[in-house]
Amino acid sequence: MRAVVLTGQGRAFCSGGDVKDIIGELFARDMQGLVDFTRMTGALIRNMRALRRPIVAAVNGTCVGAGAVMALAADFRVAADTAKFGFIFPKVGLCGADMGAAYLLPRLIGLARASELLFLGDIVLAEEAHRIGLVSKVVPQAECLAAGTKLAERLASGPAFAHSMTKQMLESEVGMTLDQAIEAEAQAQAICMQHPDFRAAYDAWVKKEPTMFAGSNRPFSAKP
Repeated sequence: MRAVVLTGQGRAFCSGGDVKDIIGELFARDMQGLVDFTRMTGALIRNMRALRRPIVAAVNGTCVGAGAVMALAADFRVAADTAKFGFIFPKVGLCGADMGAAYLLPRLIGLARASELLFLGDIVLAEEAHRIGLVSKVVPQAECLAAGTKLAERLASGPAFAHSMTKQMLESEVGMTLDQAIEAEAQAQAICMQHPDFRAAYDAWVKKEPTMFAGSNRPFSAKP
């Protein structure tokens, strides 16, 4: 596995927890039971961010609640023109900061806009999501999965080891000073320079040939 595509079936990406079977069941739990549940849902996001392979969310429709946080946890978001996003937790009396939303969302769209969405729970349509940086691309609904898959295939043809290092650095550098980040990147890049992919790219450049990175079944393209 060199890249992952996450999408939904039918007209929705994910509309969050089922009102009857999931939300309704929570009223029977005590405090420890509730914490067990919220930690379990948060573990999904933690695992997505810990996965050292790029994840592309092909958001094919409604993407609210837990689904919206899952899209945030992906590394790339391609949205259908029919998609709509909403961190709707406050509409049901819950904190807008759920499953890591208050950590991830400000990093994408800034604190002011993230605060607006997490406090108010407003629905954001696809074009607006693109305008504020929540998604990187909007395509017709019928093309959403294909567009997400094409992006994942391009990532998969790239240097998997270096991509895993990039994801690690993006995650680790959040709490670093600039000096610490520069040092961490210096060490990370030196490690990548020892990987066979670095030599393969150099040799391909000298020969003016496409680069075939280790483990890939197709040459890497520098163009979309």
